[in-house]
Amino acid sequence: MGADDVAGEGWHAPFVPRFVPVASRMPRLGTCSLPVGLDDPTAMSAEATPGPGPIWKTPEFPRVLPFAVFLLIGSLAGKLFPGSEYWLYALKTLVVAGVVWVLRDRLPEMRWKASLPAIGVGVLVAVVWIGLDGRIPSLSAIYDRVSTLWTGRAPAPQPVDPPWNPLAFFKDAPALGWGFLAIRVVGRSVLVPMVEEVFYRSFLYRMIVRPDFLEVPMRAWHSKAFVGTCLLFSLSHPGQWLAALLCAALYQGLVLRHGRLGDAMVAHGVTNGIISAYAVGTGQWQFT
Repeated sequence: MGADDVAGEGWHAPFVPRFVPVASRMPRLGTCSLPVGLDDPTAMSAEATPGPGPIWKTPEFPRVLPFAVFLLIGSLAGKLFPGSEYWLYALKTLVVAGVVWVLRDRLPEMRWKASLPAIGVGVLVAVVWIGLDGRIPSLSAIYDRVSTLWTGRAPAPQPVDPPWNPLAFFKDAPALGWGFLAIRVVGRSVLVPMVEEVFYRSFLYRMIVRPDFLEVPMRAWHSKAFVGTCLLFSLSHPGQWLAALLCAALYQGLVLRHGRLGDAMVAHGVTNGIISAYAVGTGQWQFT
């Protein structure tokens, strides 16, 4: 009888003759008898097979939840009441910071690591990001041009959101305006690098390689994962898609070179810190 036969028909005790030597009927030391039915694999109920655990215990949960909460609250910005974008940014910064703090022990890769390459990449990306502003059409502008060529009709003009400038909005309450600006700068320079790098460079890149992504080393090169992660990061920044594409490639390169996430987090923080300082210092609020 083969293994397939055992699985298909179950195991049955062979016929035992009536007259068996006495020695063969004596119990063996170190053995025990099982209750009737437990020696038959087919007698086990399907309910005894453990199913998947709750979602909050999966390795994906702590790496996706902060990013998802950040996007969800951010999607409401400016839609509730005039100036709600400032209050909601403060809210999502506090909420996501709390979520990251609670989940910090489940994110061992989320550790800052300063290095000269990380600082250099951060400065380079900031220079490119600022330098390309206004020189490369946004994805929406490209879509409008293609649509016009295809249909022969210019698309209807879309409303343009005002730049994020709490100092102008709260000009009668400057302390409030500076407070929101401080939260914005700290959020973009500290919290955003942690959340985005964990999601894109730690989770998404390795998840594309294989579903059990924790088994994928940080140094593992995978062309499809590299291109896919860079493209998704670029699409999430439609106004600066080209700079974001370069940004994603360089940040991922730091992870692949050093085998850790901390350098990319530092580079991301340096980039956003420089861009924020440039926006405040020059009044180019589109960079906030």
